[in-house]
Amino acid sequence: MGLLSGLMGNASEVDGNTLDQLIGDALIDGESVQKAYKVIRDMFVFTNKRLILIDKQGVTGSKIEMLSIPYNKITKFSKESAGHFDLDAELKIWIGSEPLPLVKEFKAGDNINDVYRILSQFVL
Repeated sequence: MGLLSGLMGNASEVDGNTLDQLIGDALIDGESVQKAYKVIRDMFVFTNKRLILIDKQGVTGSKIEMLSIPYNKITKFSKESAGHFDLDAELKIWIGSEPLPLVKEFKAGDNINDVYRILSQFVL
């Protein structure tokens, strides 16, 4: 991920080795990672059972908060694709009865359609 892209809050795909070190112990039997994206220091991980939001805290990022959201708690989701002048795509996820969605930005090189397909597969 480029520095400028990271500073703008865009998401980039995370490799498997990074995920194994970070969430290997958090996964349950039969759970597997489908896709994972990083936004600056934070990540969101889509498994076949839930969405895991990872928030690295503090100056060093050694303190980590993990938020698990079962797919059956996701009430709706949407995507906005990148355009000619707006190069970023946007994913919105509404959780439970929360009025405001969780919003994540994707840079033009990351395929938001893959994430949308994963959400469609597990939420619908």
